[in-house]
Amino acid sequence: MRLAVIPARGGSKRIPRKNIKSFCGKPIMAWSIEAALASGCFDDVIVSTDDEEIRTVAREWGASVPFLRPAMLSDDHAGTLPVIRHAIEWHCAKGRTPDAVCCVYATAPFVTAIDLQLGLEMLQSTGAAYSFSVTDYEFPIQRAIRVKANGRVSMFYPEHWNTRSQDLEQAFHDAGQFYWGQASAWLAETPIFSTDSAPIMLPRHRVQDIDTLDDWTRAEWLFKAQQASSAAD
Repeated sequence: MRLAVIPARGGSKRIPRKNIKSFCGKPIMAWSIEAALASGCFDDVIVSTDDEEIRTVAREWGASVPFLRPAMLSDDHAGTLPVIRHAIEWHCAKGRTPDAVCCVYATAPFVTAIDLQLGLEMLQSTGAAYSFSVTDYEFPIQRAIRVKANGRVSMFYPEHWNTRSQDLEQAFHDAGQFYWGQASAWLAETPIFSTDSAPIMLPRHRVQDIDTLDDWTRAEWLFKAQQASSAAD
């Protein structure tokens, strides 16, 4: 079976009740649930949560919530790998053994059904342990600067002070939307960012990390602009 797991604990600090906060007219988690359901990739789309209100909202939008996550996987230090492993082990104990599992973040309203389909195709065609969404940095990371304790700056890579931008290697970062993985990789807690992972490239305008209220506002602006553009087309 193929399984989608949407982690959504209840104790977010910087944005209280973040996973069910309204985003462009829906609980933000609903966008991830709908994309997963629309993709047709999954035999089951579940939300892994420790919170009864989140469980209720998830079910209202079509996800199943077959268990409440244990407290040891619900604090600020709970990582993605053990949370997904727990969900897989729960299903295995019920006699439903997943082969491919996708973690879809609850606060990823830009994720699309097509992206999830491409991720599955990449996982299957390459035999990678994982496939996940990435996007490129808009500025060369080799020319990054740090601000020191005395208020002055220095380059991380001073050897590239005079290197032309077009001569520098392009760099990418995790888009923070979804992570397809072989069930065996999740169960072994194999690191996602490794040479055994394959990238799904996304344009920068469809990527926005949402950790602060400023991030949230920017994400809604971008989302509304894209919706308006799609409607115009």
